[in-house]
This record gives sequence, structure tokens and C-alpha cells, in this order.
Amino acid sequence: MNGYKTKEYGQPVKRYVQTMELRDDDDLIRQYREAHDAAHFWDEIKQGIKQVGILEMEIYILGNRLVMIVDAPLDFCWEEAMKKLATLPRQEEWERYVARFQHCDAHATSDEKWQMMERMFYLYEK
Repeated sequence: MNGYKTKEYGQPVKRYVQTMELRDDDDLIRQYREAHDAAHFWDEIKQGIKQVGILEMEIYILGNRLVMIVDAPLDFCWEEAMKKLATLPRQEEWERYVARFQHCDAHATSDEKWQMMERMFYLYEK
């Protein structure tokens, strides 16, 4: 494994990490992966993510478990950004579309589906 290169922002950032489970169905997981590839991911959703101030968003998968990593500026407010994101073009439509793959309430917003994880260890110097 070679690892994954991360962005360099030229400024300090903070990171959020969330998790969610997909339905345990190989075909649905394949379709979910496809919905997020470069050829199929909706441009309006990508633009909305950037518009609310998110610098980078990555999703990792193991089986049907997802982990999402979000990097944002130090002055970023998660709650305000998620409220704004929910109002942007096609966001509600996207949430309805991906809900069929996700092991959660079909009417949940993105912020309700993803569970925020707590960092319990880090190696960095303070």
C-alpha cells in the first residue's frame, strides 16, 4: 500500500471524521461507489460542498462501512455549513438518491446520516 497523498492548503486546517454504514448488499455498494466516481458524481453537489467552505472531502470504504474525512479552515462552523448545504441546489435530491444505498432513515439529511467520530489518539506534537 502506497498511501494517499493529501492536499496542502497553505493554512492551518481542522478535520472532521464521520462514519456511516451502507446496506449490506454487494450490488448496492457497487452502485454507491459508481455514484461517487468522477464520471457520475453530481457537479452541483461538488460545488455546494466547496461553496459552504469545505476544502476537501474524502470517503473511505471497508465492506459496507464508510468513513468520511472533511478538511476545513479553522474558522469553519460545521453546524452553519450543514444548514446552508441542505438548502443548495439538488442537495435534497442527492440525499434522496443515495438514501437507497445507506443503512439509515430514507428522509434523513446528510448531517443526520453521518455520525461524527471522536478522535481518541494522535501522534502530532502540540
